[in-house]
Amino acid sequence: MNWLFTRRMGFLALALACAGMMAFALYLQYYKYLNPCPLCMFQRVFVVGVGIVALLAALHGPGQRRYRYYGMVAGIFGLIGLVVAIRHTLLQYFPPADLGSCGAGLMQMFETMNVMEVIIQVMAGGSECAAIDWSLLGLSLPGWSAVGFVGLTATAFALAFRRQR
Repeated sequence: MNWLFTRRMGFLALALACAGMMAFALYLQYYKYLNPCPLCMFQRVFVVGVGIVALLAALHGPGQRRYRYYGMVAGIFGLIGLVVAIRHTLLQYFPPADLGSCGAGLMQMFETMNVMEVIIQVMAGGSECAAIDWSLLGLSLPGWSAVGFVGLTATAFALAFRRQR
């Protein structure tokens, strides 16, 4: 029973939580036909980032110091994803009056602009980012993503700084 509470199992659970979040996002995209906006795509990148780092930690099974590094990197990915999700939620519930269209798609933006310009353009938001297409208990999808990122980040930092017995 002690093997259930190891850091390795914690990181595996974190990776599975990220896989669950991505599975739900893909379900909404391909079965409910809710196409993601650029801010949603950025959130997906950070969920995948946390998941990959957590999976690497679970597979690698390093010593205590390296677990701390894995947890910190996963936590930083989670914090950045949380910032993006909060920005997206704020755009949906308190949209600015002059919110225009994002314009080009995300891939076209990457082809025509450098990375910093794309990040600035996407974080500014657009009318498709402000639309609320799905909600549960009064909270939109980016709001639930923010809740998920809080859980992922807290778990990653807890695993990073957990004392080894």
